Amino acid sequence: MPFVLSRLLTRWVLGRGWTFPVAVVLTVFVTSWPLMLLAEPVGSELVLPENYWWYFVVTATTVGYGDFSPDSTAGHFVGAYVIVGGIVTLTTVFTKLASKLELAKGRRMQGIDAVRAEAHMLLIGYTAGRTERLVTQLLADGTTGLVLCANDDTPVHPMPAQPVGFVRGEPTAVDVLLRAGVDRASTVLIDMRDDNEALAVAVTVNHANRSAHVVVTLRDMEKVELVHYVDPRIKCVQWHAPRMVAEELTSPGITEVYSELMTVGGANTYSVSLSESLGQLNTENCRIALGRAFGATVLAARAEDVLIVNPSWDSDLPAGSVIYYVGPRRLTNTEIEAVLRERRA
Repeated sequence: MPFVLSRLLTRWVLGRGWTFPVAVVLTVFVTSWPLMLLAEPVGSELVLPENYWWYFVVTATTVGYGDFSPDSTAGHFVGAYVIVGGIVTLTTVFTKLASKLELAKGRRMQGIDAVRAEAHMLLIGYTAGRTERLVTQLLADGTTGLVLCANDDTPVHPMPAQPVGFVRGEPTAVDVLLRAGVDRASTVLIDMRDDNEALAVAVTVNHANRSAHVVVTLRDMEKVELVHYVDPRIKCVQWHAPRMVAEELTSPGITEVYSELMTVGGANTYSVSLSESLGQLNTENCRIALGRAFGATVLAARAEDVLIVNPSWDSDLPAGSVIYYVGPRRLTNTEIEAVLRERRA
């Protein structure tokens, strides 16, 4: 029976919002003061207006400082009445707060509420495993303010332990994207289940936010032209290269650099084994000599089977090292040896 009464009281309280606790505390205060006036002897400081409100607050919250207390037996009963009223009020308030917090948490977990992020990175589309890896890379790179917008087939937040906002719904719907803050996002990744869906989402995103850096992952890179019909500023990345996706999100335009390096006729990359006769070489001399003579840039070096990307300028390369460079053409060993000897001389 007590359990049933407790459940009924809880439902009744929750159904009336904040009205019930406010009504209880006001009723107890208004009725207890006259009762205390009748119960306490004439001249009691407790019943003075400037004191009784303080006594009521301290007693109702069960803090009980003891600076004021009733002297008569009847006053003790009135005090007990105040304590019971306070306990009922506090129980009601805490129950209501717990319910509100639980409801808010549930709505966030289900992606129902709108996010309040500003200048954030919005990830549209969820693929189990892939999206988690991508988020891990972004967080490792120091990215903050991540928001995930997933389809309805992702019923709850897939990464509740990560600092990632969550919105669920049809990503081609403007209202869903607005709940995800697409209009306030600084960067948007469209990483959908197929290229046609990605193209449809790109159209919606482009209408909602024309200033964000938008990245679209594609399985068929021949559809880049279609994406650029929507907006030529949209960057397209191969779907199967999640690391490149993360780099494009954090370093806009980096995929164009990669594409240029890998395109025949572009700024190609080459390697060359330095002659043993050159002996040990200073990296700075190599950089300056090849740069001035041929417009080449040293990217990396391999010394004794150890690859060093972007070697420091003050490091030394052992005799016979391999250097990797980017330049307009492949250089011959004779050309490289000549400029390096001249530089060292």
